[in-house]
Amino acid sequence: MKRFYPDQPVVGIGVVIVKDGKIALIKRGNEPAKGKWTIPGGLVELGEGLEAAVIREAKEETLLDVEKPVLVDVVDQMEKDSEGKYRYHYVIIDYLVHVVGGEIAAASDAEELHWVPFDEVEGYDLTLSFKRFFRKNKEELAKQDSYDRNW
Repeated sequence: MKRFYPDQPVVGIGVVIVKDGKIALIKRGNEPAKGKWTIPGGLVELGEGLEAAVIREAKEETLLDVEKPVLVDVVDQMEKDSEGKYRYHYVIIDYLVHVVGGEIAAASDAEELHWVPFDEVEGYDLTLSFKRFFRKNKEELAKQDSYDRNW
């Protein structure tokens, strides 16, 4: 499936990792939105279940071992070119996870990874889809911890 100029929307997942009033954000190393901040995540592979994709992407991008993904939200990320053709169209399914091990560090296509306090998140240069997600869900996220499963 083509990521750019696709024939249909591409399915991705987002990994929401919250701990001690902070959220893990990555600085994207690749297009789309290279250099922008968002939650870790990536594309679902053919034949891969959504929860398996969440666990795999968490490990690939943050080096953390996670379990028990809980659905939080579904968002769109799309962009048209100057001719009105869709350059990309992602449907991103976001999950809150429980961290069970590992030492957090930027890996894979992430340029940087930070634990960001909730009151500082909107000071970062965020992707549009994450900015919308965060504004919609920040009150609930602020109540969460990766060890508190009361979503």
